[in-house]
Amino acid sequence: MNRRKRSKTLDRFYKQIGLERIKILFALAQKDIKTHPERSQRYVKLARKIAMRYNIKIPREIKRKLCNKCHSYLLPGANCMVRTRASQQAVIIKCLECNNIIRYPYRREK
Repeated sequence: MNRRKRSKTLDRFYKQIGLERIKILFALAQKDIKTHPERSQRYVKLARKIAMRYNIKIPREIKRKLCNKCHSYLLPGANCMVRTRASQQAVIIKCLECNNIIRYPYRREK
């Protein structure tokens, strides 16, 4: 079977639409996290599926709001705990659903 290749402009168009859909789904996940957490988790799964289908990287500011283990949307105070550790120079986020710990390093300002 012969597969036809898409043109680069069409491929770029699909990626642009996919990225818009991902951002919309994460906005919906953020809105519904307190009232319907299972619906919010479904939005995140759909967004990840779109990103994998069209080979799109999820933007950093969105990716840092996800748990790497259970793939749930993280909202401080609702389902995660955020701490800063000066000795490690890191922001530590603990998911309260799966107890996964995520560390993001930072540098101090000079």
